[in-house]
Amino acid sequence: MNDSTDKNPLRRLADYGQEYRNKAILATIASILNRLFDLAPPVLIGMSVDVVVSQQDSFLGDFGITDPVKQLWVLGILTLLVWGTESLFQYVYSVLWRNLAQSIEHDLRQDAYSHLQEMDMAFLEDQSTGGLMAVLNDDINQLERFLDYGANDIIQLLTSIVVIGIMFFVLAPSVAWMAVLPMPFVFYGSVLFQRRLAPRYSDVRERVALLNGQLANNIGGMATIKSFTSEAYENQRIEALSEDYRVSNSQAIKLSSAFVPLIRMVIVIGFFAIMVFGGILVLQGQLNVGAYTVLVFMTQRLLWPLTTMGQTLDLYQRAMASTSRILDLLDVQPHIISGPDALPVSDVKGDVSFNSINFTYPENLRRANGSASGISRAIIRDLSLRIPAGDTVAIVGATGSGKSTLVKLLLRFYDVQNGAICLDGQEIRRLNITDLRRAIGLVSQDVFLFHGTVRENIAYGTFNASLDEIIEAAKVAEAHEFILDLPDGYDTIVGERGQKLSGGQRQRISIARAVLKNPPVLVLDEATSSVDNETEVAIQRSMERIIIGRTTIVIAHRLSTVRNADMIYVMENGKIIEWGGHDDLLDVDGVYASLWRVQTGAALV
Repeated sequence: MNDSTDKNPLRRLADYGQEYRNKAILATIASILNRLFDLAPPVLIGMSVDVVVSQQDSFLGDFGITDPVKQLWVLGILTLLVWGTESLFQYVYSVLWRNLAQSIEHDLRQDAYSHLQEMDMAFLEDQSTGGLMAVLNDDINQLERFLDYGANDIIQLLTSIVVIGIMFFVLAPSVAWMAVLPMPFVFYGSVLFQRRLAPRYSDVRERVALLNGQLANNIGGMATIKSFTSEAYENQRIEALSEDYRVSNSQAIKLSSAFVPLIRMVIVIGFFAIMVFGGILVLQGQLNVGAYTVLVFMTQRLLWPLTTMGQTLDLYQRAMASTSRILDLLDVQPHIISGPDALPVSDVKGDVSFNSINFTYPENLRRANGSASGISRAIIRDLSLRIPAGDTVAIVGATGSGKSTLVKLLLRFYDVQNGAICLDGQEIRRLNITDLRRAIGLVSQDVFLFHGTVRENIAYGTFNASLDEIIEAAKVAEAHEFILDLPDGYDTIVGERGQKLSGGQRQRISIARAVLKNPPVLVLDEATSSVDNETEVAIQRSMERIIIGRTTIVIAHRLSTVRNADMIYVMENGKIIEWGGHDDLLDVDGVYASLWRVQTGAALV
């Protein structure tokens, strides 16, 4: 985080939204003008009372209109004009504020999402999906609601205070102080409530993020919940989180709801003073009836809107708590920074080297990535290997040995702490990160398909591909035949995460996606570990075709899939302990040979 997080949330929002300043000024002017015309009818009512009581000696009589009937006609026409103008500006401010809210909401969500995509994998893996969704949706929507209504309410309230205060001191300075007497108490109470509400609504936003996170997690894992008959357990977890959210909200509501009743009792003092002491001035002949009528109406217009400050304050505090969470996300800066050197894909030959690299996952991710009990230990230790351009290299080893971590380091999801990784002799931290990742095609064990058609998923990342190119890629991946058997062929909707397809079908679509990308470096990370034997054979056939002419790194448990590799590296505890061809490694009779015997059943004979 940077120092901006120490600022007031409203000031941080103003700094963020400088480009909207002119629109905000126009909306503010419209709100002020609407309130000015809204305050005119009580004045006109007072003037009409003055006409009826004083007739030709009324206020309008001083302007040469002595006929009371003409005076009433003038007031009637003015009333129509005032109401029409007030309605016009109400429409204008409503359109301006709501469009401003929509624009800020759109840009904030877009900026937050774009920023999220730039964040390191270390940050993303440390966050819950539901928590991030709460920021991108709930928090931004909360800010929109405040800009829709709350900002206008505050501006119009301040306008009323200034205009009516001036009017009081002009018409009846001797009693004006009585009307404004409650206002310091109202403002002090508002500040006091704001300070006490702020931490409570921050807690509310945190609670809803936790609840959303668990809900998103459970919906994604519904098959697991059902297969382990854990519905009752998950119901209890959601109930507990929902109860925490309810209690947190209840505490905030209890405090915010006390605001209006307390303020009403303070406000009635000013209303009482004007009604009684202003009336006494009328009886004493020191104030005319029309002016007294205006004062009574204006007191109501001045003080009564203050009772709505509770709702406005509640809306404001919710919005500021949400604003802090949104801007805090925008303030987080990535550690993985794109390098300055360009490397067009067409220039990449595919020579990859790992030179004495060391790597340890960040503290908060060590448990998830194989480090027992969160203890700091290196995942990769002083590892060196070179993959010549166009060669196929296999990396094998037990779970947790660091195989997949090498892929993450090559793609710069993380950066090594020591040593260097090079592509065509250039250190990858010096390369433009987009160029680097465009040069590498990844087919992972955990295939992710987006909700959409088969065609869209194959063309993902190569968005301008023609249907013929998509079909050709599917044929290379041996996916074309099963795609044609789907209800709508290439236009079949695969469902969220491709749930309408089998694991083997998803995997082959993933391979077709990589084929269409046509990268100079291809990484197959456990690409056949979760498929049946028939599908594995089909994938193997497709792999034999797609590795031709490109550098290929195969991460595998099944040694049968890598026996034809140009070089096989065996990893253990983050180090390369054996390397060579398949037959050579069997002759060595080391770890590789032991794994081979276990997988082929020879160890049982």
